[in-house]
Amino acid sequence: MDNNTNIDNNIFDNNIFKQNLNNNEGFNERIEGIIESLLFVSGDPLAPDKIADILKLDKKCVKQIIDGMKKIYEAKSRGIMIREINGCYQLCTKLEHFKYVKKLFEPRQKQVLSQAAYETLAIIAYNRPVTKAKIDEIRGVNSDSAIAKLMERNLIREAGRMDSPGKPILYETTEEFLRCFGFDSYEDLPHIDDILKIGQQE
Repeated sequence: MDNNTNIDNNIFDNNIFKQNLNNNEGFNERIEGIIESLLFVSGDPLAPDKIADILKLDKKCVKQIIDGMKKIYEAKSRGIMIREINGCYQLCTKLEHFKYVKKLFEPRQKQVLSQAAYETLAIIAYNRPVTKAKIDEIRGVNSDSAIAKLMERNLIREAGRMDSPGKPILYETTEEFLRCFGFDSYEDLPHIDDILKIGQQE
């Protein structure tokens, strides 16, 4: 019979667990793996009573094997450790790695769109769906880079192809565009005549 099958069938028998705790390396690793999974998924400190209830083992057995796991984590160059907090256990990163971990949560520098990207976005918003050729015609320059950046930011998307020679790609703005610029719908876009008047005043 497969050894893993034996472990799965016997894991909830306290007597078999105690017999195997010091004699069966595979059994121990199986229990450790389950406890490690529970601590990882929980995130918050997990009470030994809860772990014992899930495994159908007594709390003394659970604490014994967690103490062994703690020594393994401490002895190796691992990035995580098991902390005991108010009688509960939590999987945590080691303090010596704090300066690296904190960088993951530092606010990212806000990415600002270029003038070319804003121009391209406005053309697409007011002429959707529109081809790249039409965008280039209105701007008077190539818009490949601006379109790629807007696609990357999920502000525009492909909206099919025009039924004309070459079947050029059509572009339109997305729901993310509306969300980012505070519009509930496309009806909220400023009227193009109002924009022109502001431009003339400036």
